Amino acid sequence: MSQPGLFRLDFFKAIPMGEELNERSRRILEAIVEDYICTAEPIGSRAVSRRHQIGLSPATVRNVMADLEEMGYIVSPHTSAGRVPTDKGYRFYVDTLLQVGQLDAQQKSRIEQYYRLDGLRVEERLREAGKVLSAISSYAGVVMIPRFTSTVFRHIEFLKLSHGKILVIFVSRSGLVQNKVIETETPISQHELEQVSNYLNQTLTGLSIQEIKAKTVRDMTEEKTTYDQLLRRALELSREVLSEEIGGEVFIEGASNILEQSEFKDMDRMKRLFRAFEQKSLLVELLDKSQRAKGVQIFIGSESEYSEIEGCSLITANYSSSRGTIGTLGVIGPSRMNYSQVIPVVDYTARLVSQVLEIEFE
Repeated sequence: MSQPGLFRLDFFKAIPMGEELNERSRRILEAIVEDYICTAEPIGSRAVSRRHQIGLSPATVRNVMADLEEMGYIVSPHTSAGRVPTDKGYRFYVDTLLQVGQLDAQQKSRIEQYYRLDGLRVEERLREAGKVLSAISSYAGVVMIPRFTSTVFRHIEFLKLSHGKILVIFVSRSGLVQNKVIETETPISQHELEQVSNYLNQTLTGLSIQEIKAKTVRDMTEEKTTYDQLLRRALELSREVLSEEIGGEVFIEGASNILEQSEFKDMDRMKRLFRAFEQKSLLVELLDKSQRAKGVQIFIGSESEYSEIEGCSLITANYSSSRGTIGTLGVIGPSRMNYSQVIPVVDYTARLVSQVLEIEFE
C-alpha cells in the first residue's frame, strides 16, 4: 500500500500471526475475492485461470484453491463447484492485498454536491452525511451523532414532571439538543428548578461537558466551603444529570439498498439485520469501538460476537474537532462489498464532516 496514490489505513483487526500465504496463493485468493465482489457468483478454477494473468493452468489453480479452502480462506457452496471467500478470506484480502486509491477531484465534487448544509441543524447535517454515504456507496449509511460529553454547553432547562421526575433539556453551542429524565427524592418546585437553570446557565456556558463534570465533582468535594441551598441543589442536580452518558443516537440511511444484494434474499438473514437496525444498540456498540481507534476501521461479519450482522461488513471513520473525536460514521453492506471504492468514500466524508463541524464544537 505504499505505492504512489495509495494511502495506508489502520484496521480494526489484524490477521493472526502464522497465517502467511505464498505469492501464488495470495494472487489466487485476490482473484477469487475480487471476482466474487463483482459477480456474486462462486468462482471456479477455470475462471481464475482465464480472467487473470497468473500463468497457471486450471488444474494448478484448483490445487491451490483446495489448499485455501483447507486453511479456511474460501468455501464451496453446496450447489456449486466454485468457491466463495469466507470472512477470514475477506480479512486477509483487506489487511494485506487490498490497494485503496485516493478519490479524484470529480468523485470528491460528487460527494460535496450531495452534502447540502446551509440552514441545517447539527442532527440534520449528520443525517445528510448518512444519505451521502448511502447514495455514493449504494449500501446503508450509518452516522452516530456526538455523545454530549463531546460538546460545549450553552443552555440547560429543568421541567418538573410527576412523581419526583424531572425532564432535563440540554442545548450545546452547536445547537445539539439532548433530553434526559432524572428522579429526585427531595421535593422541588418549578420555580426552584428555574432558579437552578438560571444559575447553571450563568456559570457553565462555554465549558465542555467533560469540564462541567470535573467542576461539579470538584465543587461537591471541596472542603470547608458552605454553599447556600440553591447552589447545593444545582450541584446535586448537575451530578445526577451527568452521572451517565447521554446521546449516541444512530442515523441509518438507505437500509433498503441492502435488500437489493443477492445475499439478503435469505429471509432469516434479512430479518436479523433489520432487527439490528431497529434496535440500534448493536450498531452503537460497534461505532463506540470504532470511536476508540484511529483511522478507517473495518468490521467483518463473524469477527464480531453479533450474529445479526453475519454476512455484513461495516466500514467506519471518526469525525472530529480540535478537541478530538466527536462522532463516527460509515457504511454497512454485504461482506462482498467493494472495499477499494467504499473505504475512500467513508474516509473523505468523515474529513468533510470534521471540517464543517469544526466551528460548531469550538
